Amino acid sequence: MTVITEFTQGIINLFISFVGTLDYLGIFILMAIESSFIPFPSEVVLIPAGVLVQQGKMNFFLVLFMGILGSLTGALFNYYLALHLGRKTVNSLIKKYGKIFLIDEIKLIKNDHFFEKHGPIATFVGRLIPVIRQLISLPAGFSRMNLFKFSLYTCLGAGIWSFILIALGYLYGDNMEVINKNLDVITLVLIFLSLLIVLIYVMKKRKRYFNKEATSV
Repeated sequence: MTVITEFTQGIINLFISFVGTLDYLGIFILMAIESSFIPFPSEVVLIPAGVLVQQGKMNFFLVLFMGILGSLTGALFNYYLALHLGRKTVNSLIKKYGKIFLIDEIKLIKNDHFFEKHGPIATFVGRLIPVIRQLISLPAGFSRMNLFKFSLYTCLGAGIWSFILIALGYLYGDNMEVINKNLDVITLVLIFLSLLIVLIYVMKKRKRYFNKEATSV
């Protein structure tokens, strides 16, 4: 076992103890933090929770529910932060420094239109990709994406990711070497599937557009 794996194993054991102490509330709090702008890996929350499920100390569906609820809470925090504070700040910064970074109000409006049309797919796919999953809520808030759609697709994406992590903990216990190998493969598969979903989505949009053009001629 490598030093990194041993270190990770120690963190996992620590969080197993921590999650076990705070029970389901701990999962909710930690996943809310993970889903906000604070960098915090969901792996060290839900994998240990999966271990506790395997040991019969927690319920799989309750862990999944609290994981999704926590993710949604953190995402909504980012959403409202961008909606109420970020937009004013961004508008002010664009007026002062936009030319330096080649950003103007027109590009910001285009971003609004993008999320108005493609917000659901962007939010769903974004929740499946590392790093982006924490940040996707910010442009959604900037662009005032429909709150119901934002919440729905956040829950769908977060639910898939949470299910995978809990299942890894349940299936492989605290064997971090096996978990890390599977997690790397799963992450690559999710990125590939995300690209495939986007491709199918774009093709359907283009087909609808051409069909509409054909019928209007």
